[in-house]
Amino acid sequence: METRMKPSDTTSVWRRKPMYLYEQDMQKSELKRVLGKWSLTAIGIGAIIGGGIFVLTGTAAHYHAGPALALSFVIAGIGCIFAALCYAEFAAMLPVEGSAYAYAYGTIGELFAWVIGWGLILEYAMGAMTVAVSWSGYFNKLVHLFGIDIPYWLRNDPVSAANFARDNGLAEPGFAVNLPAFLIVWLVTAILVRGIKEAAGANNLIVILKVAAVIFVILVGIFYVNIENWKPFIPEARTITGDNGSPHQAYGWSGVISGASAIFFAYIGFDAVSTQAGEAINPRKDIPFAIVTSLLVCTVLYILVSLVLTGMINYNDIVGDALKAPVAAAFDSVGQNWAVFIITAAATAGLISVMLVMMLGQTRIFLGMAKDGLLPGFFRVIHPVLKTPYKSTVLVGLLVSIVAAFTPISILGDMCSFGTLFAFAMVCLAVLILRRRDPNRERPFKAPVLNIIAPLGIFTNFYLIINLSELAQLLALGWLLVGLAVYFIYGRRNSKLNNL
Repeated sequence: METRMKPSDTTSVWRRKPMYLYEQDMQKSELKRVLGKWSLTAIGIGAIIGGGIFVLTGTAAHYHAGPALALSFVIAGIGCIFAALCYAEFAAMLPVEGSAYAYAYGTIGELFAWVIGWGLILEYAMGAMTVAVSWSGYFNKLVHLFGIDIPYWLRNDPVSAANFARDNGLAEPGFAVNLPAFLIVWLVTAILVRGIKEAAGANNLIVILKVAAVIFVILVGIFYVNIENWKPFIPEARTITGDNGSPHQAYGWSGVISGASAIFFAYIGFDAVSTQAGEAINPRKDIPFAIVTSLLVCTVLYILVSLVLTGMINYNDIVGDALKAPVAAAFDSVGQNWAVFIITAAATAGLISVMLVMMLGQTRIFLGMAKDGLLPGFFRVIHPVLKTPYKSTVLVGLLVSIVAAFTPISILGDMCSFGTLFAFAMVCLAVLILRRRDPNRERPFKAPVLNIIAPLGIFTNFYLIINLSELAQLLALGWLLVGLAVYFIYGRRNSKLNNL
């Protein structure tokens, strides 16, 4: 990256942010640098474990891959490995908040960076909303174990409540809201406003609990696996009715691929690590370590848990409330109620850390874009005492809580996957361009065989995008079009690069 921009560059939508501005951002940062490599790794694991294991394993098995869900995780994991190595190289060179947005801004150009940043906003917001809905499912199951039943119209969005009423012969409610999902988002918002050190400390404790619960699922669940549930491992492709009431093609190899697309958002934990560069003690060294380590650990756990889950309960039987709490439902199906309590309690606590990391990443993306002038100054206001972007954190909490309270989980998950896959593909492209444009730049971490890894990452992620549901693709396309309008109306004319 050049140290100064040419005058002609300052009016182009492809203008690139010079390296000296990144260095100034790092020197002027008001954020506290308190995160070491293991805290960063825990943040990655905290985001990854939960989304895939506790949330979408049920829907991906029932509506997409069947017992071959493990293969879906393998395919998604491969796509992630390509992107993770590219992320690690960029994170070591540009240890600033903003993640893929910041990397693209310095390599390809402002418009490209804006599109990625807008996609990341979709990714993290939808991720937090999806997990909030799933947390509600586990929380409802937990209180049910104590003999407490929340009315169905207070624990479901309007669409899910109507489906529940129809399936149980009840009159459709005039009003429905997922109240637990709404409230848990505000609890997480309060933790994030309080401070990054406190948030990281809470996350570390919850991660230990979650990892222990996942290992428990694997070691205990394996004794209740019925291999008949794996036959056939890849069910014959056929058309089924999805949870939105529309028919779609499922199972077979196409179902394995669509399953990988559906659960891909579960891997965004390592992406969230890169958003914490502004609060890392030694970001050039520790961010790459945390990215790769958290991804490898969680990919192995995902594959093992998916095998145990589909072996304990037939994929055709993962219906109703089991879709929201599939792991607990699997142990319930084999009569191990004592295990159900342990898993439900661990998942209920564990999913909180996933929301925490998703919303944390969301506000740091806003912060990076606002510092560049592409978003209003509201998003970069730091609390003088707590040293957190408290205004944007409260706004994110408001939006996430409202949408989570009124939207079905399947739509949220697919839209999150779109944002994730798009960002990963763009990072692979950006790091390849920079390697060729500026091969002599110092790279504390260098992705191996990049000429192979980056193209494979681009292809894999875009291939998974086209296998998402059509509704998710249309909604995500609409989101991107809105983002382009915001850029040309506000971002381009207020960009700080205009003043260079």
